[in-house]
Amino acid sequence: MKYQLIALDVDGTLLTDNHILTQGTSDAIKAASAQGAEIVLCTGRAPRSSIPYMQDMGLEGSIITHNGAATVQVQGDSYTTIHEFPMNLNGLQPYIDYCRENGVHFDVNTTFNLYVDGADGLSQEVLDMYRKFLITPQNMPDWKSSPEPVVKMTAAGQADFMDKVQAEWSLWSQEFNMLRSGDFFIDLMHKDASKGAALKKLAEKRGIAPENVLAIGNYYNDISMLTFAGLGIAMDNSPLEVKAAANEITLSNNEEGVKAALEKYCLNKTLF
Repeated sequence: MKYQLIALDVDGTLLTDNHILTQGTSDAIKAASAQGAEIVLCTGRAPRSSIPYMQDMGLEGSIITHNGAATVQVQGDSYTTIHEFPMNLNGLQPYIDYCRENGVHFDVNTTFNLYVDGADGLSQEVLDMYRKFLITPQNMPDWKSSPEPVVKMTAAGQADFMDKVQAEWSLWSQEFNMLRSGDFFIDLMHKDASKGAALKKLAEKRGIAPENVLAIGNYYNDISMLTFAGLGIAMDNSPLEVKAAANEITLSNNEEGVKAALEKYCLNKTLF
């Protein structure tokens, strides 16, 4: 198989809008794996909210999480961190202060844990949002005494409100990589962290050339991996800028676009 490393975004790509991994998509991914390709989920999610999809497909290997800020090795029910991009907490404090002063919901992430202010008093709506991503928030700790490096901060709210926050933060001196991982989310990470950077590191570790890497995604945080890969495929539900960055376009996430792409480019079947 030409494509030895296949990187798949999760939300809006692998999963339908109802957060379902269809049997057809799962079967196509397992078929590509059986033919020798390494499947790598490459997601803005945390490990705990994405590893279950690897396990459901019976796959092991690396998973790129937090938009590239942490790469984790998955083997059965065990997983270990193989690379992190730790953030400078002093530089992060102004963003935390802004969120607190302006009523912006935010969370702070280490590789395996997510922290919020007042986790015990969160509304049902907020708790339901986290449950959708298989996450249980914890109370914000005293970072000075925490041995865990912070890899990502996420601010969340209605799309127009997040547009305003992003516009204001864009005027600040940029120590971090700031990107939209969805209409309702703004992520801050180490300036060198991205899906593309993490995928490049993994490909180099495996001795795989970029032309033998295939990546499929649907949003702005996927552009770096789509442009790194020898074949970058955008979902039909992608914004125009994402489609423009890709080499090809497949069907939407609700039409099993990942399955269609794998059958066309990896499994010697033509679906469209």
